[in-house]
Amino acid sequence: MNIKKNWWKALSVLLLMYVMIWGFIGVIPRQPVLHETARNLYFHVPMWFAMFSMFGVSTWYSVKYLQNPLIEFDDKASEYANTGIIFACAGLITGSIWARFTWGVWWTNDVKLNGAAIGLLIYFAYIVLRGSFKDEQQRAKISAIYNIFAIALLIPLLIILPRLSDSLHPGAGGNPGFKPMDTAGTMRKVFYPAGLGWILLATWITNLRLRIKALERIQEENL
Repeated sequence: MNIKKNWWKALSVLLLMYVMIWGFIGVIPRQPVLHETARNLYFHVPMWFAMFSMFGVSTWYSVKYLQNPLIEFDDKASEYANTGIIFACAGLITGSIWARFTWGVWWTNDVKLNGAAIGLLIYFAYIVLRGSFKDEQQRAKISAIYNIFAIALLIPLLIILPRLSDSLHPGAGGNPGFKPMDTAGTMRKVFYPAGLGWILLATWITNLRLRIKALERIQEENL
């Protein structure tokens, strides 16, 4: 591997190794109810960071496709969205586990949880939509338009509505965020690298998928 070209991949590995080690054995503030489950902050929340990053890049390539209909833009929009869906599922799973040990249930009628579930269904519909067209150009154009509307719906579902409604999540519905409990900054030393590390990993996964798709196209052309 060319280190100069792929330095960000090495950085992703180093950051996630750091997060895995200090995420489990590092010192965290002692808080009622949360206790040791607060360590999930290093895994659950960065999944959403990675998800939003992938969906954002996917939307960017959808816009680029509508401006200039190159199939490579559609490929990138599709694969970044697929990776975003993977991390959205990981976010829901880690969140459900966290809820079980802090709130006593796997799922509760929380506006942010319900919003995340609806948002994921919107992107599942994106996959179904893409699979319903045989014509490549038609699929790419309609999917690009849908993708723009999808993120426009996701932002209020996960960011705006939870802040306007009562929510069990920290930082929403009047509940304090994590800054008051992390006055010494011990969690931030792991949390911020975790966010960057998971985003880089998501980008890496997408790049691998794009390389596979490019090879598949070459194979199809040679048949």
